[in-house]
Amino acid sequence: MTSGLDLSLIPPLGEPRPQPVPAAEESVLPTGLRLVVVPRPGVPLIELRLRVPFAATTAADAGVHTARGSVLSGAILLGTATHDQTAIAELLQSHGAELSISTDPDRLLFATTLLPGGLAPVLGLLADLLTGATYPDDRVEGERDRVAERIGIALSQPGVIARSALAARRYGDHPYAITLPDPDVVTTVDGAALRELHRTRVLPAGSTLVLVGDLDAPAAADAVADALGGWTASGHAVEAPPAADLPTTGIELVHRPGAVQSNIRLGGPAPGRTDPDLAAVRLANMIYGGYFSSRLVENIRERRGYTYSPRSSVDHQAAGSSFLVEADVATEVTGPALLEVWYELGRMALLPVTEGELDAARRYVLGSMALSTATHAGLASTLSALTGAGLPPGWLAEHQRDLAAVTVERVQEASRRYLAAPGLTAVVLGDADRVAGQLGVLAPVSVRPGAAE
Repeated sequence: MTSGLDLSLIPPLGEPRPQPVPAAEESVLPTGLRLVVVPRPGVPLIELRLRVPFAATTAADAGVHTARGSVLSGAILLGTATHDQTAIAELLQSHGAELSISTDPDRLLFATTLLPGGLAPVLGLLADLLTGATYPDDRVEGERDRVAERIGIALSQPGVIARSALAARRYGDHPYAITLPDPDVVTTVDGAALRELHRTRVLPAGSTLVLVGDLDAPAAADAVADALGGWTASGHAVEAPPAADLPTTGIELVHRPGAVQSNIRLGGPAPGRTDPDLAAVRLANMIYGGYFSSRLVENIRERRGYTYSPRSSVDHQAAGSSFLVEADVATEVTGPALLEVWYELGRMALLPVTEGELDAARRYVLGSMALSTATHAGLASTLSALTGAGLPPGWLAEHQRDLAAVTVERVQEASRRYLAAPGLTAVVLGDADRVAGQLGVLAPVSVRPGAAE
């Protein structure tokens, strides 16, 4: 008796199902706030996402801006003229909501899940936070100290150090070169600075509010207009200036004495969401290193055992998109691992992928898209990112069609343009005394001081 599986009994996969386009009602308030409402009955919940463009305008102010923004995202909940911190929490909880506020180099994001009956009260509280946050000096001091401590801990992590070094080398004088603020700058933030930042940068014009869930679109639009109509200000929320990668050669090695592993990071430009090349690059990325069945995983994890989780990705930011490669490897195999990373990039550019690889990658991407928008929360976050980039909800269906039309030839051409190793900036964080020689065999190496282990 055998326990083997008869693969002939498994039916073939069918064609991927088309992703439905969400029925969205869009409008713009007189204040310039863009509203997107997607009724989705069935689950008695509403997802809210308010995206406020919040970028630094220059590299010179990026350090201070990111420091203040990182404190503001927590301090905004410390109280308003009509609600103290406890009252804010109690109001949210009474409607099944818990408001999270976060910043990144592009935006300030307010996000929550709430019960349908709580839409008007939660919108009212949101309006109060947007127009009346007080940033009390004594409470801000405690918040900034907590933020500074968290950032200090993060900046001791090898992955964070490597990512920061790559951003600094790629972007130079652009605000994207700063990924995390200096903790010492964070500790200088006070209430007055946050009140000024809020007044000048938390603006309705250019911002986008997305509501997804069990709601009536006209009624929801009226509720938003009633609650947020008083959020007025002159000016327009600030987007990041266009970003261009600096030309680089060789490998930058960030010295981390005593490190038992090296953190390899490569990065370069990628097509944006409206670029005709995006679909082909996304599929090329998947085949190269974007999921567990990729070539990079099969090579340096499965076959050679150099690393546990190598990966590549296509990431989108407002001022530019990126193709990124990451691998954390043992110190003694740093050079061989980077050689294999480059080897697989070269294979993508020089040799056509197989139809089987392309079909598997396409199914994975289409399936991931469907899963990411299957829930209220996933759809709200996806639409917030799209509308923040100026794209309509229908982009989802258009991109799905673009993915279905990609050929082997287009994947190879996209790989030549975007995945070629000479076009990528290379940074390695590791013990220079042990890995500089390995890397020097592959390319010129410049060493700069880093953090001790």
